[in-house]
Amino acid sequence: MLEMLEILAIILGFIIVIIIVILRSGIKKVNQYEKGIIERWNAYEKTVEPGLRVIIPFVQRMFRVNMREQVIDVPPQEIITEDNVVVTIDAVIFYQVVEAKRAIYEVEDFELAIVKLAQTTLRNIVGEMSLDICLTSREKINLELRKVLDEATDKWGTKVNRIELQRIDPPADIQQAMHKQKTAEQERRQIRLLATGRKEASAQDKEGTILKAEGDKQAAVLTAEGKAKAIELVAKAQAEAVKVVSEAANKYFKENAQLNKKLDVVRDTFSQQTKIVVPSSSDILNVIGLEGTPVLPIKSSGKKKTETKEE
Repeated sequence: MLEMLEILAIILGFIIVIIIVILRSGIKKVNQYEKGIIERWNAYEKTVEPGLRVIIPFVQRMFRVNMREQVIDVPPQEIITEDNVVVTIDAVIFYQVVEAKRAIYEVEDFELAIVKLAQTTLRNIVGEMSLDICLTSREKINLELRKVLDEATDKWGTKVNRIELQRIDPPADIQQAMHKQKTAEQERRQIRLLATGRKEASAQDKEGTILKAEGDKQAAVLTAEGKAKAIELVAKAQAEAVKVVSEAANKYFKENAQLNKKLDVVRDTFSQQTKIVVPSSSDILNVIGLEGTPVLPIKSSGKKKTETKEE
């Protein structure tokens, strides 16, 4: 009897464990960045939102789909350009699942499908370009590749947000030739800039010389004008002084000047005669303008005496 109870206890414990395992397998958790796809008897039933979900074990099952933006690295591949140059290109693809149901049922492995489609599209796009255009048209390649992938992956419930080419590597010998060409271009540009700088410096020196000559000329003109103005002012001042003196002489010394002139005439006349006939004192005074003034006897400058004739 005791053995029977022990066997029943073991069986009961085993059943409880099985029930717990079954109940636990029926409780599913869907994260915030995920959506759940629930199937009943291996057929799609519904899509559930994030949270704690309960399913019926052995009848239902659930797949969780990541809805965040994800990155796929496209492995490097060698591509022949239009001018028969082999370049190595690799890229990265940023995509996001927008419809969980189609991402699960429309393609078996959408990441692998996107990578293969990206490689094929890259060969088609780059194969129609020359090396120079390929090296300078990264943005154009990105846009064309994104357009093709976005259209192709739309039925898979995914969206390609952007594509970036990480590197485009031509062969080593072409890289060396490009480096030499770039070096020569930089040297030529440096020489051109140096020549331009010298030309501008020479032009500035010439302009400075011209400005200095213009300044000297203007200074000389101003100096000459200043001197001429000063001379003119001095001349005006002297003329004004002469005018004032002349007016004063005419006003105050006119009669004395006339008298002095008459005396000079009489003096010159007396000095040239050895014999002088002197009129009456009144006549002499009338001549010199001193009528009524006493007259002294006048002696000649010679050895003979002066003879006076009275009439």
